[in-house]
Amino acid sequence: MSQITLGNTGIIVNKNGFGALPIQRIGMEEAKFILRKAYDSGINFFDTARFYTDSEKKIGYALDDVRDKIYLASKTMSANAEEFWQHLYASLEMMNTDYLDVFQFHNPAFCPKPGDGSGLYEAMLEAKEKGMIRHIGITNHRIKVAMEAAESGLYETIQFPFSYLATEEEIGLVQKCKEKKIGFIAMKALSGGLITNSAAAYAYLAQFDNVLPIWGVQKETELDEFISYIDNPPVMNEELLSVIEKDRKELGGEFCRGCGYCLPCPAGIDIPTAARMSLMIRRAPVSVYLNDEWKAKMKKIEDCIHCDHCKNHCPYGLDTPALLEKNLADYKNFI
Repeated sequence: MSQITLGNTGIIVNKNGFGALPIQRIGMEEAKFILRKAYDSGINFFDTARFYTDSEKKIGYALDDVRDKIYLASKTMSANAEEFWQHLYASLEMMNTDYLDVFQFHNPAFCPKPGDGSGLYEAMLEAKEKGMIRHIGITNHRIKVAMEAAESGLYETIQFPFSYLATEEEIGLVQKCKEKKIGFIAMKALSGGLITNSAAAYAYLAQFDNVLPIWGVQKETELDEFISYIDNPPVMNEELLSVIEKDRKELGGEFCRGCGYCLPCPAGIDIPTAARMSLMIRRAPVSVYLNDEWKAKMKKIEDCIHCDHCKNHCPYGLDTPALLEKNLADYKNFI
């Protein structure tokens, strides 16, 4: 069984992390079944967030009796120290635990530091001193913020999108974390569903001995796929390299990663999917997106009020309104 040590934290886990964002979309008992199956199969790192509605509660319900055998990571989107403590106490209560192994700032627009006026990093230190958290982390979608966090020496883990579509700058972040012995947690290893070959995704990330991928799991079939790789990991070969090169040509450049930080949309547009529709209708069964429901959802793009909320909140700097218009025009032509 392949394991990884997260930087200097001393955390040694299966090189398959469980990303618990998707389990907020399923029922309590179904989530418990999937989480227990993951644990029983050797997965022992579970990542969630206050922002993921009832995900933390489901983890507590499913895994509180094996708390001493797993590692729990959660996140806070707090803007100040008061919110920080509210979020931390809520996370601990929801997961039926008195400590978190990793607590992370959740995609902040800046890198929290001591003395920056927010009080956030000071609160994180106090929580660590009290034993409520064991390691301080940060997640981000902005390469500049993530790199600043890596250079600061303040963070024990960094969580960042990383897949075989990564740029040289993003690979540089992984290398920087290795040099500084910072645990690197890879989210969106399937690029929000655009990467459809999990074997290729797994084999690519396996080349980096300091990277812990967390796979977003919602269905048992998805979990089974990654469980099968624990004892029989895919190895990079010509066939998988061919898949990767094809995807890099098709998906390279500017595209929506589906992170959802553009939401909520005042016009009610489902931006994370609508802004990727040109790719989705070519990479998934087209019937999924050509029904009346999705025709109505795509038509809502015409209701855009050009408030630029999505554009201003996109961590990748995309011109989202323009991207939506292009996807709508292509969708109409495709139909």
